[in-house]
Amino acid sequence: MNQFLIKGGKPLSGEVAVSGAKNAALGILPAALLSRDICRIENVPCVNDITVLLEAMEDLGVKIKFEDNNHTVIMDCRHIKKLTVDYEHIKKIRASYYLLGALLGAYNKSEVALPGGCNIGSRPIDQHIKGFEALGAIVDIEHGMIKVKAHSLVGVTIYLDMASVGATINIMMAAVMAEGVTQIENPAKEPHIVDVANFLNSMGANIKGAGTDVIKITGVKRMHGTEYMIIPDQIEAGTYMVASAITGGDVTVTNLIPKHMEAVVAKLHEMGVGVEEYDDAIRVYKKEKLKNIQVKTLPYPGFPTDMQPQFTALLSIAEGTSIMTESIFENRFTYTSDLSRMGASIKVEGNTAIVTGAAELTGAEVNAPDLRAGAALVLAGLAAKGETLINNIQYIDRGYEHFEDKLRGLGGEIYRITEKTSKEAFKVI
Repeated sequence: MNQFLIKGGKPLSGEVAVSGAKNAALGILPAALLSRDICRIENVPCVNDITVLLEAMEDLGVKIKFEDNNHTVIMDCRHIKKLTVDYEHIKKIRASYYLLGALLGAYNKSEVALPGGCNIGSRPIDQHIKGFEALGAIVDIEHGMIKVKAHSLVGVTIYLDMASVGATINIMMAAVMAEGVTQIENPAKEPHIVDVANFLNSMGANIKGAGTDVIKITGVKRMHGTEYMIIPDQIEAGTYMVASAITGGDVTVTNLIPKHMEAVVAKLHEMGVGVEEYDDAIRVYKKEKLKNIQVKTLPYPGFPTDMQPQFTALLSIAEGTSIMTESIFENRFTYTSDLSRMGASIKVEGNTAIVTGAAELTGAEVNAPDLRAGAALVLAGLAAKGETLINNIQYIDRGYEHFEDKLRGLGGEIYRITEKTSKEAFKVI
């Protein structure tokens, strides 16, 4: 038993600080292998995906120490003892494939268990394989393992058929010590792409153009250790911004980069939500009745697919009919049936959700089908009248650090139910 119990209907207020970017950390931590040295990485989020990744890297021979309440990770990558990642739990996280590119770039060989992650639709690794093979590697998939090896890696121009975040990061890592120049055309441009590139450059790589239409990588002979701080998590920041909007609250989200939040801010403005931007913070507050809008998820700098479920929850209490179109993943509306149990009126047609605003949401028992959908159900529960019980919150733990603690700090009544606790202990029901 691992559940969230929420008593909703109370506007959130106060300040909440954003943790380090999970998606950046999942690329940066494996990239440290390329240094064959000691790296000190700060602002690492304490979430389950990071724990699993670090345990797998320890199994490879990386020596890991923690500081600053586990938010600083010191990695000694000088004594790697194997290049096969078969740690059982690594199959549960999608980012396991970053160990492929990092080990291939550092040692010209790697074997990693096929990745898992949230079931939000097809996320093939064909673009990763295409990039590795273009650089000169031989790729085999057998017995649930991806095996990559190369006599040597040589720079080449690689055009990605789609702007894949994972493939962009993996190719960058594999190419940093390849002979000559590698160009990635049509790369992903997300903030964590730039963060991984900056980290690699801090270790001695020569990468230019991250965040633009073409990334140019000039191979270097060797890399070295470094100290680096991970950027704030734009999706966590967006989640708390929507939490304020959906509860009619007044919340200032701190430790963020406003530039990364432009698409979310634009849609909140369009809905009639009050938004004030500062150097490293954004205040979100109730201004007028929520208006219906149209949203379409797109690669960065467009509206992020990882904010789609949270925003759909917000649209469910806006006046009129809104349209949410999902253009990235084909299976990302599974949570809408649970929102409907809470009083939302949502009709899904293919990759589009037609959302008719309800006067209010009401508490119910629901199931989190994946990470971001789970967060959306939490937000709906905070806005709903009565009590909401959310099952399968292990998905939420994969990507949000101290989620319930931060929400309680804003006045939210949310409690974790485990085998050692009971509903009665919280005197909520």
